[in-house]
Amino acid sequence: MRFGRSAVPGGVSSRRRAQSAWRTRLVAATVTAAALAVPTASLAVPSIASAAPAFGPMHRGIPGSFEELMVPSSMGPIKVQVQWAKNGGSSAVYMLDGMRARDDRNAWANADEGDAPGIFANDDVNVIMPVGGQSSFYADWVSPSNTNGQKYTYKWETFLTRELPDFLSGYGVSRNNTAIAGLSMGGSAALMMAAYHRDMFKQATSMSGYLNLSAPGMREAIRLAMLDAGRFNVDSMAAPWSPAWLRMDPFVFAPQLKGLPMYISSGNGIPGPYDGVGSAADVFNTGNAIALEALASVNTRAFQARLGQINVPAQFDFTATGTHKWRYWHDELVKARPQMLSALGLA
Repeated sequence: MRFGRSAVPGGVSSRRRAQSAWRTRLVAATVTAAALAVPTASLAVPSIASAAPAFGPMHRGIPGSFEELMVPSSMGPIKVQVQWAKNGGSSAVYMLDGMRARDDRNAWANADEGDAPGIFANDDVNVIMPVGGQSSFYADWVSPSNTNGQKYTYKWETFLTRELPDFLSGYGVSRNNTAIAGLSMGGSAALMMAAYHRDMFKQATSMSGYLNLSAPGMREAIRLAMLDAGRFNVDSMAAPWSPAWLRMDPFVFAPQLKGLPMYISSGNGIPGPYDGVGSAADVFNTGNAIALEALASVNTRAFQARLGQINVPAQFDFTATGTHKWRYWHDELVKARPQMLSALGLA
């Protein structure tokens, strides 16, 4: 098998405009069978940096173009969608998906959902969109999920903070001038990555995040959500209120965010311009989105109070309407963009 980039048919819109700068190239790589084998909970994480010479020289695509890379990891090959910086710069923004992250694409790459490539189309920043990680909270789990037959252990923090930046450095992408953003489970994960990897992330954005994971009822709410999204077992992620669980809770690690530029937003669950009621399906989906956003709003308000108590500043945006839907997160990323670029020295 080969690691590197693969071409994708079609294009990603720049604010709904098609891009035509796609290229078909594949970087050959020699990897061992052990690196490709399905990992177990005890498998050691391979050193991508030490394996880098096997990949040979890497060259990113045309500035501003969109490509897909296959990146080796302890979980097996991970697809990563990338829009290269407009002028070939090295800075990067990492975009994390939500609970129902798909295995074929990151919803931030879709013009009809997050459209991060469109939002950053005119900026000299690489947009990095990892694919997969359903129900993972982008954490390093303690074991494979035993409710859905998962064959390997999620190690997403390791991937995002070690394996992926090591791999991307071969394309000239900075390891330590990056911002990170996410929605829903990706929102709390973005803050977690930034809190524990301050040398890497210069800014963090959370949209409709669950930022008080240890609040009464939250673990069971997450349990139900994970079972609904892929039949994952929350106990395989971390034992109840264990050090691993508390490490993931923004309410707990909040002091470690001091001095970090943050943009944190939430709707209030009241239907707005992106909520349709034209069919029974619309009514059902909007009902779910109302409940999820109301919970995110409560969590985000609590987190705002927590930061206030410990004198950690952040930019908050609570919208007058808004449910748990992609077009609202698109709009919030537009608002967060200036702070992200400023933290990276691009504005």
